[in-house]
Amino acid sequence: MSIQQLETDYLIIGSGAVGMAFADVLLTETDANIIIVDKHHKPGGHWNDAYSFVTLHQPSSFYGVSSRELCGGMVDEIGLNKGLSELASGAEIMAYFDKVMKHTFLPSGRVKYFPMCDYKGDGKFSSLLSDTSYEVEVNKKIIDGTYFKTSVPATHTPNFEIAEGVKFGPLNDLPSLTKSRDGYVIIGGGKTGIDAVLWLLENQIDPDHITWIMPRDAWLIDRKNTQPSRDFFTHTIGAQATQAEAIAEAENIEDLFNRLEKGGVLMRIDPNVRPQMFHGATISSEELKQLRRVKNIVRKGRVTRLDTDKIHFGEDSISTTPNTMHIDCSARAVPVTETYDVFKGDTVVVQTVRTYQPVFSAAFIAHIEANYDDETVKNELCQVVPIPNHDTDFLVGLVKQMQNQMRWSKEPALREWMINNRLDGFTKLVRASEGTPPEELAILKRLKEAGPKAAANMPKLMGEIMQITAARQAKTANT
Repeated sequence: MSIQQLETDYLIIGSGAVGMAFADVLLTETDANIIIVDKHHKPGGHWNDAYSFVTLHQPSSFYGVSSRELCGGMVDEIGLNKGLSELASGAEIMAYFDKVMKHTFLPSGRVKYFPMCDYKGDGKFSSLLSDTSYEVEVNKKIIDGTYFKTSVPATHTPNFEIAEGVKFGPLNDLPSLTKSRDGYVIIGGGKTGIDAVLWLLENQIDPDHITWIMPRDAWLIDRKNTQPSRDFFTHTIGAQATQAEAIAEAENIEDLFNRLEKGGVLMRIDPNVRPQMFHGATISSEELKQLRRVKNIVRKGRVTRLDTDKIHFGEDSISTTPNTMHIDCSARAVPVTETYDVFKGDTVVVQTVRTYQPVFSAAFIAHIEANYDDETVKNELCQVVPIPNHDTDFLVGLVKQMQNQMRWSKEPALREWMINNRLDGFTKLVRASEGTPPEELAILKRLKEAGPKAAANMPKLMGEIMQITAARQAKTANT
């Protein structure tokens, strides 16, 4: 075995979107040298393993690295996302990160990239293809870009039994199917489940031939309210104003979600079923119409076993057939629940500092690393916003994000950085200036007036969430 000695200022673990976004800011704002290590053969992280028809579920403008556009601000003219900012495909994202590495990072002479390598810890990693190992002397920080541990169907191990003879696979397998089936069973109610159902419908599968196993319904964000273009100001900033007003006026958590749904901030697939999940997924109104065509939705909890003739849910079951295709969409994209200090000595653990925006968060944390010295101040600026899971996490994350925004507003240079950073999206929009149309000023006024009232009502709502969480934990402990 050969051991090579290396030296660098920053050692970044992971060349996924988070690691790449962090490295990009370091490269732009410092003169540091960087080593990037990853198990995959190309940059892009979990996108290497994604299904072929995957796309972003947020506008491409919010994704990638700060210094290079992922798209040119194009708007989709056809399809279920028509009229909204384009959603880059997995192939486009992979090509994008490959270009960033080949045309920006490596030509700088300050970045060294080690794909197909396994990080062992303590600055050591080894090749997956040879007996070569590396030991790195790190002058500044080790950057952990793997916190999110993003899970995708192709690499996910189902947590239920699968009998021999059952036709089963991840949704990656759908485009390779060539034979007619008795039906299709989608296992999972998250974004991958949504993608699988939409793919089947777009490929002329009768909605009555689709069975959708949905352990929990999800609250979904109207994608129209996430558009970075000023053309959508009344939707994006208008939704933020409506959200603040809902929080300010809500009598309780149920009333809050009623107001958010009535105001068009959140949507659900079945108006008669109260969602218990929130993962921050976005959806267009046309996609929602398509999903509602599927009527055979099974809400019996999680699958425990697949047989050729039965799908089991503990003591309960439903029928299936040997010729039915069962599609696994049960992986939770980001399964982690623990949070840590972002800055701790010689290590930076990249986590979300803005709700469900890990890429912006990575760029932001890198900016803080590059421009602030005091670790206490750094962690004050980078309070972690937990990854949402339950419905109530919508408000939990929002409270944390509001606290961060308040702290950031005390740093004029930081606010200016956000305005000029393409991954931010909305800070520039809420900045009124000469010539701002009256209708936009009216929305900004609503937002400003609702803010203090929302903050005043938060303790009451958060108190109820604490009770809900305690009851949920007690129920889990007893099952």
